[in-house]
Amino acid sequence: MVALFALTTALLMGLADFGGGLLTRRAPALTVVVASQTIAVVVLGAIVVATGAWRESGPQLWYAVAAGVLGPLALLCFYQALALGPMGVVSPLGSLGVAVPFGAGLLMGERPGLLQVAGVAVAVAGIVLAGGPELRGAPVRRRALMLTLGAAFGFGAVMTLIAEASSTLPGLFLALFVQRLTNVAVGGAALCATVRRGSPALPEEGGFRVLWTSLPLLAFVGLADVASNGTYSLAAQTGPVTVAAVLSHLYPVVTVVAALVLLRERLRGIQATGAGLALAGAVLLATG
Repeated sequence: MVALFALTTALLMGLADFGGGLLTRRAPALTVVVASQTIAVVVLGAIVVATGAWRESGPQLWYAVAAGVLGPLALLCFYQALALGPMGVVSPLGSLGVAVPFGAGLLMGERPGLLQVAGVAVAVAGIVLAGGPELRGAPVRRRALMLTLGAAFGFGAVMTLIAEASSTLPGLFLALFVQRLTNVAVGGAALCATVRRGSPALPEEGGFRVLWTSLPLLAFVGLADVASNGTYSLAAQTGPVTVAAVLSHLYPVVTVVAALVLLRERLRGIQATGAGLALAGAVLLATG
């Protein structure tokens, strides 16, 4: 079950990233984050009320609050790093956040077998290569590298924290609701700050109409993102965290394949090699 939940996480995260990438071509990134997460809050709020999940409240929800604070900050770091570029380096390096939940698993006493260690090495190499890193060109600015590593740490920490925020399914619904509510609060504050500095909150061409016509995609991105956190939490609770962490971080492969199929983007040789290695590592992890 751990492999099933973790691979579902990778699928959902990869598709959410793909949809988010399309949306940020139409609207400011922070607006996309706040709008998509607001939709997720509304849906999760309805689920919490319908299931009576509020009864699961307790001190463990502070993990969800921490995850909600870190999430938007990690996204901001990631977007700033992408602005400094080059994107072909920043994007795959962002997946190195796998080190956080993987390290948490080791600290909890998990000891993967030799075959699983080999699977981790192969899969992580594949994940990085699947993003199509640029091997030549202008050097990466130190600030871009630091922002990317900060974002990677944030992404990995969010997954680790949300897995600790609940131990039951209703508790998971409540934890995800609290996390996304905090996401909206932090992201909304950041959006207000950027507007005060003169940055637009709405697309310069089309304004609110662009967001309205993008509502189905915004809903998909928000709900797929929150669902991926939920399936990762289930994966971490049903099997070794070290395995769940690596398998769930196969999401860059999903994003690359989605761009290949839906946008007809050409797959570079290094990306095809990375995708193959990532899948090979997944097989080793699942069978090890």
